[in-house]
Amino acid sequence: MEQGHTYRDSQAPIVERIRDLLDRMTLAEKIGQMTQVENLSITPNEVAQHAIGSVLSGGGGNPEPNTPETWAAMVRGYQEAALETRLGIPLLYGADAVHGHNNVRGAVVFPHNIGLGAARDTLLAKRIGQITAVEALATGIHWVFAPAVSVPQDIRWGRTYEGFSEDTDLVTQLGVAQLQGLQNADGATNLGHPRTVLGSVKHYVGDGGTTWGSNTTNDWVIDQGVTEVDEEVLRAVHLPPFVAAIEAGARNIMVSLSSWGSLRMHAHRYLLTEVLKGELGFAGFLVSDWQAVDYIDPDYYAGVVTSINAGVDMVMVPYDGLRFMNNLTRAVENGDVPLARIEDAVRRILAVKFELGLFEQPFGDDSLLPLIGQQAHRDVAREAVRKSLVLLKNDGDTLPLSSDIPRIFVAGQAADDVGLQCGGWTIAWQGGSGDITPGTTVLAGIRAAVSENTVVHYDPDGNFDSADALGAEEVADVGIVVLSEEPYAEGVGDRADLNLAEADAALLARVRPRCRKLVVVLFSGRPLIVTEHLSQWDAFVAAWLPGTEGDGVAQVLFGEYLFAGKLPYSWPRSMEQIPRKQGGDPLFPLGFGLS
Repeated sequence: MEQGHTYRDSQAPIVERIRDLLDRMTLAEKIGQMTQVENLSITPNEVAQHAIGSVLSGGGGNPEPNTPETWAAMVRGYQEAALETRLGIPLLYGADAVHGHNNVRGAVVFPHNIGLGAARDTLLAKRIGQITAVEALATGIHWVFAPAVSVPQDIRWGRTYEGFSEDTDLVTQLGVAQLQGLQNADGATNLGHPRTVLGSVKHYVGDGGTTWGSNTTNDWVIDQGVTEVDEEVLRAVHLPPFVAAIEAGARNIMVSLSSWGSLRMHAHRYLLTEVLKGELGFAGFLVSDWQAVDYIDPDYYAGVVTSINAGVDMVMVPYDGLRFMNNLTRAVENGDVPLARIEDAVRRILAVKFELGLFEQPFGDDSLLPLIGQQAHRDVAREAVRKSLVLLKNDGDTLPLSSDIPRIFVAGQAADDVGLQCGGWTIAWQGGSGDITPGTTVLAGIRAAVSENTVVHYDPDGNFDSADALGAEEVADVGIVVLSEEPYAEGVGDRADLNLAEADAALLARVRPRCRKLVVVLFSGRPLIVTEHLSQWDAFVAAWLPGTEGDGVAQVLFGEYLFAGKLPYSWPRSMEQIPRKQGGDPLFPLGFGLS
C-alpha cells in the first residue's frame, strides 16, 4: 500500500486528495471502484485482487451463524482485503437495513415505513435513523439502503409498505427526517460524524407510480413497471422528496428499476444527468439497483455502455463482477464510454469515501456491538409501534380495554408470531414466520397488560370449544383476532386481489359468536378490502407491520397509551377504487384515525 501521498493526508482538502488519488489510479482500479458485488458472490481475496469498491449484503445476505459478532467479522474481512490493495482504498460496505438493521438476528426491527407514515412524527423517524446507524456501524457497515421515498399510487404494489404515504408532502418530511438520522445531520451533510452512515435515497424516480400490468421483465406485475405519467406529474408527485433530500445532504441515490416513457430509468440520461446532477446539483454518486444493468439491453455490453453514459456511477452487479468490469474496460478502450465519464463517477465515489472518513477509520466500531438490540433501542421501536396504530372503528367505546376483563379469547397466528408482525425484509429478503429474531408479540403484551384475575385463552385457529376454554357454552367478554398478510417483499407481493383472505374470514366467523365484543387487529403492508366484514367488528385497528416490539400494540389496546395514528393511505371500499385515481368515496380517507 502506497504511503506519504496527498490523498493520505487527512488535513488536505478533499478535492486535492481526490485529484492526487485519481492521478495514481489505473483504469482497472477506477473501474473496480465503480463495481459493487454481493457478499455471497465474492471473497475477500477477490476484493483485493480486483480493487473492488463496494460489497453489499442484500436481503438474506447473512453470515452463518447470523449474529452481530459474525456480521462484524465478515465485514472486517472484506475491508481488510481492500486495504491490502496497492492504493489501499477502503471498501464501502452496504446493506438493506430498511426498518432497522433488519438482516441481523437480534437487531431491533422498527415498523416499516407505512407505519411511520401513520405516526407522522419526524423526530421519531430521525431517532430511528440514528439507532439504525449505530446498529449498522457496530457490524462495520457504513452504507444503508434507506430511506425509500417512493410515493405509492397503487396499493396492489408489493412495495407499498416501503412508502411512508401516498401523499408527497408527508413522504418528503419523513424521508428527510430519516436521512438526517442516518447521517447524523441537522439539515446538512455530516458524514464525518463517528456515528454516521451513508443513506441511500431510493428509488429515483417514480417507482411508486408504475402502472398495473406494465412489467414485462419477469413474473411481477407492477413492481419495476412503467410510470405512465407526463413530466409535470412526475415532477409534482415523485420528484419533490429527492429535491428535499439533496438539500438535506443526500450523497447517494439509488436508481429505480422502473421505466418512464420508453426508457428504463438506468438508461435515462435526461433524468439522471441533466435533471438530477445538472438541474438539481446532486454532487454525490448514483448506484444502480440489483442487476438493473442486465435489463437495459439484450446485449450486456450495450447495457453497460448505456447505463454508465446515462449517469450511473456504481453498478450493483451483483453476481459477476468480472463480467461487468471486463465489459466496461472494453467500452472505454473502444471509445464507447469516455474516460472523462469514468473519472467523474470515480471522483464522486471517492468524495463520499473521504467525507465518511473511511481512509482514517475504515472499520466499524466494535464497542457498539453491545448496543445492538438493547432495551433503549427497543423502547424507541415500541414507541413507534404505539404511534403507528390507527383506530378505524370503535363502536360503543370498546377500546381501550380494561385490564380487569374476566375472560379474553385471542386468535390468529399473528398474535404470537414475530415474523408475521415484521413482514418482508426481515432476516431474509421475503421475511418469514415464527421466531426468526428476538421480539415480543401481541399475545405477550396482552398477558402483561391484564390483571392476575383475567383468564386469557389463545388458540391461533380460533377453536375455543376445548376444555381449555371452559366448555363450548362459555363466551368471552372480549375476543381479539390478529390477522396478517403473509410476509413478502418487492414484486413477490404484487397482488391483484386485496380482499380479506377466505381463511381469515373463516377465522373471524368462528370467533365472532364466542365473544361479546370483537376487536380485530390487522398486520398488513397496505390497506385490505374489509368492507363486507366490518359490520361484525366492534373495533378495528390497522397495525401495519410493527416489527419486533409487538407488545406495543397491546399497550394501546389496554389504554396505557392513546391511539394517535392517522391513515397514510386512503382505505378503499372495494377493488374498484384501486388505483386511487379511480375515484369514489373511500371507506376511510387519507388522514383518518379515531382517538
